[in-house]
Amino acid sequence: MIQLVTDSASMLPEAVRRRFGMFVVPLTITIDGEDFAEGVDLTTAEFYTHMANGAEVSTAAPSPGTFVDTYRAAAQRGATAVLSVHTGAAYSATVASATVAAGMVDIPVSIVDTGVGSFPVALAAWRAAEFLDRGCTIDESASAAERTAAGTGSLFVVGVPAVARRGGRFVAISGELTPTTLLELAKGELHDRGTAVDLDAAIEAMIDGTVAAAQSGALRIGVGHAVHHEVAEQIRIRLDTQLPGSEVVTYEVGPSVGAHTGPGTLGIVYTSI
Repeated sequence: MIQLVTDSASMLPEAVRRRFGMFVVPLTITIDGEDFAEGVDLTTAEFYTHMANGAEVSTAAPSPGTFVDTYRAAAQRGATAVLSVHTGAAYSATVASATVAAGMVDIPVSIVDTGVGSFPVALAAWRAAEFLDRGCTIDESASAAERTAAGTGSLFVVGVPAVARRGGRFVAISGELTPTTLLELAKGELHDRGTAVDLDAAIEAMIDGTVAAAQSGALRIGVGHAVHHEVAEQIRIRLDTQLPGSEVVTYEVGPSVGAHTGPGTLGIVYTSI
């Protein structure tokens, strides 16, 4: 049996994790000097409450020791090898920690640096899990994850532009960044698609862009939100109605990503099925 592992910054939906029996290694979220394991002892709602109250927040990749514990747990479950699919090295030290850990365990570990962050990582791990479920080899499944990550697109707005600018991850956007500036991530490059008059107009542009992308084939879509539950569900319903051949899920933008974009972040991530 090949065990699949990913990290909590992927925002992998719990239903998908359970379906394929994946392990999710938590990143560390630090709030006013206190450490929390993402998704374990800190909920997304709690995190954004702290953030709204002015707490100082930061994130850190899982330690090699955390990965060692996970890989050994996989072996105890009966795995003969591990496929570890993670946030790109350009965004996090997660791959570096996983690589160190892989050399410290007896079970063979194959690591995929997806080159992307957030839900595109979940889509890559999801695709790899499907390949493994069909009986494909670990190399075939790793390649499927890499192709999925490379082919993923995203349309989104950031909740708190000042937070996004401070983190240094939006240097490609030279113009003014506002809560209604529509951003697109495609083929690893970030683009400014202009500023909508309001959030409703930005949402319409996101939906239109996703529908246009589906003209070449059915999509697997994630609607992500940071404390925009009802809005995300409305978007999901609309996409589900307009794209009956596609698969649409919602996910929360968790602390490891929200720390760099702020509450109010909203977006659509998609890849071909």
